[in-house]
Amino acid sequence: MKKYSLAVLLAACLTPFLVWAQAGTISGTVTESATGEPLPGANVVVEGTTFGAAADAYGDFIIANIPAGNYTVTASVIGYVPISEMVILEAGGTVTLDFGLEPTAIALSALEVLASRATRETPVAYTNVAKTDMEYRLGSRDIPLVLNTTPSVYATQQGGGAGDARVNVRGFNQRNVAVMINGVPVNDMENGWVYWSNWDGVADATSSIQLQRGLSAVNLAAPSIGGTMNILTDPTARKAGGLFKQEYGSGMFLKTTINYNTGLIGDKLAMSGTIVRKTGDGLIDKTWTDAWAYYFGLSYALNSKNRFEFYALGAPQRHGQMRYAQNVAAFDEDYARELFDDDIEDDAIDAFMVANADSLYPGHDDARGGRFYNENWNVISSDYTGKQYFYMYGDKKKDRHDPDYLNESENYYHKPQVNLNWFLTINEKMRLSSVFYFSGGSGGGTGTFGDLIWDYNGPSRFADWDATIAMNESTASRKGAAKPAGESVGFLRNSINRQYTLGAISKLNYDISDELTVQLGIDWRTAEIEHKREVRDLLGGTYAVNGDYENTETGDARYSTLYNEFDETIEDAKVGLGDFIDYNNDNTVDWIGLFGQAEYRTSMFSLYGMGGFSMVKYTLVDHFKKAENWDFDYVTATDDGEVMIEADWISAIQIKGGGLYRLADNLDIFGNFGYVEKVPIFDNIIDDTEIALAPDPTNEKFISTEFGINASIMRSMAIKLNVYLTSWLDRNMVKPVSTGQGTSGDTDLIFITGMDQNHKGVELELAYQPMKLLRLDAAVSIGQWVYTDDASGTYKWVDLDSTADYTYSVKDLMVGAMPQTIFSLSATVFPVDGLRITGTLNYYDRYWADWDPVSREVEVGEEPDRAENWQVPAYSKLNLHAYYNLPFDLGGVKLQAFMHVFNALDAIYVQDALDNSEYNSYDGDGLNHKADDAEVYLGMPRNFNIGLAVRF
Repeated sequence: MKKYSLAVLLAACLTPFLVWAQAGTISGTVTESATGEPLPGANVVVEGTTFGAAADAYGDFIIANIPAGNYTVTASVIGYVPISEMVILEAGGTVTLDFGLEPTAIALSALEVLASRATRETPVAYTNVAKTDMEYRLGSRDIPLVLNTTPSVYATQQGGGAGDARVNVRGFNQRNVAVMINGVPVNDMENGWVYWSNWDGVADATSSIQLQRGLSAVNLAAPSIGGTMNILTDPTARKAGGLFKQEYGSGMFLKTTINYNTGLIGDKLAMSGTIVRKTGDGLIDKTWTDAWAYYFGLSYALNSKNRFEFYALGAPQRHGQMRYAQNVAAFDEDYARELFDDDIEDDAIDAFMVANADSLYPGHDDARGGRFYNENWNVISSDYTGKQYFYMYGDKKKDRHDPDYLNESENYYHKPQVNLNWFLTINEKMRLSSVFYFSGGSGGGTGTFGDLIWDYNGPSRFADWDATIAMNESTASRKGAAKPAGESVGFLRNSINRQYTLGAISKLNYDISDELTVQLGIDWRTAEIEHKREVRDLLGGTYAVNGDYENTETGDARYSTLYNEFDETIEDAKVGLGDFIDYNNDNTVDWIGLFGQAEYRTSMFSLYGMGGFSMVKYTLVDHFKKAENWDFDYVTATDDGEVMIEADWISAIQIKGGGLYRLADNLDIFGNFGYVEKVPIFDNIIDDTEIALAPDPTNEKFISTEFGINASIMRSMAIKLNVYLTSWLDRNMVKPVSTGQGTSGDTDLIFITGMDQNHKGVELELAYQPMKLLRLDAAVSIGQWVYTDDASGTYKWVDLDSTADYTYSVKDLMVGAMPQTIFSLSATVFPVDGLRITGTLNYYDRYWADWDPVSREVEVGEEPDRAENWQVPAYSKLNLHAYYNLPFDLGGVKLQAFMHVFNALDAIYVQDALDNSEYNSYDGDGLNHKADDAEVYLGMPRNFNIGLAVRF
């Protein structure tokens, strides 16, 4: 009996090992059939079982411990046609499957070539974000926020308004990050900025995003210094189908998305369309949103050699803003006490806050400020029914957003973009890819103008709308000076930006051999931009005066200056709703670029090199200034006698090159080098306020070197590691200087030279799937970004035979506005079939507040200020994401429920900061680069987004 019992015990103990020994393994790769490019994240499942895996960064997968048997294995990923293979797995055996998936989209690879997408063989550091990841992690926030899980990227929502996000890469703000949609640059033609509210609906139509860090492989003369964000929208699909998605979130957020694809019609034509409706009260006080978005795509194959694509997208929107950052004490007194120096007493903080909680900020949950505080609105009597003027679409005179309150700051814009792509196969070796595009926008932002009545009883000032309306209706100004009844001396204005851009990009590809491909291209753009201010809301008055109002207690000289030099009297300067005030300029930007590149690829290595040449020209017409009043050689007169300045063409070059060597099938090393010149932005060439032209502009120069390694280990881990060094030389900064003539046109611009920066760092990406139920993703970046030299400039007065020297003490100060140490860790679990749950922890450190180098000017006879800028406290935040594919068979209709919780632990932290704010320092001890002198935006409080997607 004892022997029998022992045998049973041994059998029980050994059974799991015997079963494991009889189990087998299925492994292989998932790639795109046409290009051979890996498809990271592709799902590979053994049908009828719980076994499965996700492909790693190289497209590799491995599924272990599968019992012997006959199986069907399916590989799938959104945007591609699934493939299934029958296999016979023997005990202890291994089966290798290599899946080549066909895109469900029509000829996506041609668009990827036009957009200069990097591939595995491209020697640059890049990260791909697939549509599945976009939908899974973004949660209807602004597009840049989905990139916070990639190295050296920092994106925030700033004041929390829809579309008010900003993004920095490797220490460079988005003026030096190229953003492209379907291969077309969308950075502002004048200053390089990106206004994400213009592209509010792009995320819903995005097929994928590729972020190339560093100078990137983009061959256009784009500002790709920190990196390039390359967005591709949904192409037309081969199969008919669609999507309905409904979302709800914090701040009464509601969003409805409808998409439909016709599928391929007659083997030639396919169309796709998306429409989005979004509304909400906003998480921060009165940052409401009222937006639409649309997208339309069409593909038509004329014949085997000619294919055309048409894309149109836009996002007409309005939203309330928190435009002004605050002292941290305005948001959270306890947090302020943690940050401020110990010698600042609690009563000093209390003094900064509200003395009379009953009078401040009617309608607020916390009259002393708080996490949701926003100074850019106030209540208004519903009895006031004055119209507001703004033009975006439809009627120009409208009611305000809400009858019971009024926003000081509101953004409204509609900037549609239309692309026509033409892909021509000339012969089997030569192809021409061209895009012709138009982008035209109308909209602006609101603010106050003139002499309003303000309430200073809170953490910061805010407009007293009712008192201002009463003043405008009366015969006395704020200080009691006499004025005509109905004359608005304080009112709301629009700062408008109406523009259009026309452009064409054409790339000729020629295969010299199977290994060597060359490309020649041209990039042409022209833009006209109107910058004007106009009367938005007269606030009780019947007219206003386009002039500088002098609020004196006595006297009749109410307007010291009339802004329009063609107005001779106050009567001439009277304006009404929608009339132009303050400034009225038309700017133009002309751009032409040529480039050539060569790429050599073998199975073991690849080499890449390119060179480009570009030219830019700026002009200004000021409709409010008489040319005869401005005595400068560069000022000419239009036919109407208005000031016109036409700058000379400015040229720049760029040279990039690199190589990649494949040490093994799972191990690559790469390096790249680049020298890029960047033409100064419009404002650094022409000063449209002082009417000045920079006499000797200097191009900014960027020199970058990068080395990296890409590896996969045991088909369950993928690693990307790279180091970089970027030098920014002759960072553009100009200073207006008086000529001493004491007349109109007595200002010159001088270029400040030597404003150099050094950006170096290391970046790591890691993906690891130790088991089928768990996947780990990590991103680490550690940078050292610093100013390397002081800057200086000299102005010479020829008539006076004298000079003035200007010096700026910036050497060894840290670059601000972005944390220099970033960690991101994501853990994803797959507990049951169709359920995915992810937690992402972000950690940020070594974060110096943003600051203005101009503030470090060394005054004559004073010691330079070399104190380091305020260092923002390190912080972390946790985001949660989940979806569940509901197990219902509804005749091809699939349901997915999803959820996001952002800042799940409700952490309090500073996400944006400006050092030494002259408006928000409260303690009276001067500006000393400390927390009490900074203005900040706190991170968004805990918020959620939930929804249901129906695919058919």
